[in-house]
Amino acid sequence: MSYKIKPHSAQFKMGISNVNQLAQWLESNPEIIGVSFVGRSNVGKSSIINALFGPKTARVSKTPGRTREINIFEFELSLNGKKSELPSFALIDLPGYGFAEVSKDMQKNWDQLMGAFFGSLSPSMMLINLQDARHPDQESDRQFHQFLKNYTRNAILLFNKMDKLKTQKERAELDKLKPKLSKDYKWIRQMYFASAETKKGLPQVEDAIIAHLLEELEIRKV
Repeated sequence: MSYKIKPHSAQFKMGISNVNQLAQWLESNPEIIGVSFVGRSNVGKSSIINALFGPKTARVSKTPGRTREINIFEFELSLNGKKSELPSFALIDLPGYGFAEVSKDMQKNWDQLMGAFFGSLSPSMMLINLQDARHPDQESDRQFHQFLKNYTRNAILLFNKMDKLKTQKERAELDKLKPKLSKDYKWIRQMYFASAETKKGLPQVEDAIIAHLLEELEIRKV
């Protein structure tokens, strides 16, 4: 059997911009299964989501740091090219972090939203943290992982924009960083290298997402 993310199945459900609204949604969805995407502003998160789930799923902002809402979608899997009988899953697009020009109020709101989100979210949600392959492990990335280590989370690290690495030396330097990141980010299960533009590496990411979803469904049966 071959499951795939059903193309264009992602449907926008709601945008959440305050903690009270988020608390209500989390209370209504205590065991939700799905995947969340988070990364530094301008890392290409929306482009990766669109490449995986279909064009125009996530809005690509021309002004990094402006998207401060948690955007929630539902999507489906297909089985051998046809609609599967599995339930729908959640796709959550989290606001970017580390953008210097946002106001203090916006940063405070991000802190509160993320604290509430990770503090109460179902453990059946996978987190995909995106980093720019050209500028990995920035200070804002390290700050986010310092924040994240307070929460138990199934997380993977995805380096986007691999197509922008033009020389073998650049690729080798990124590869050398993997042992350090594995040591520093102990909660990261896997690392992937991909490009939203060329689609290279995305089939492996899709397989990881699907494996997580199916595993969580199996756990529910036990």
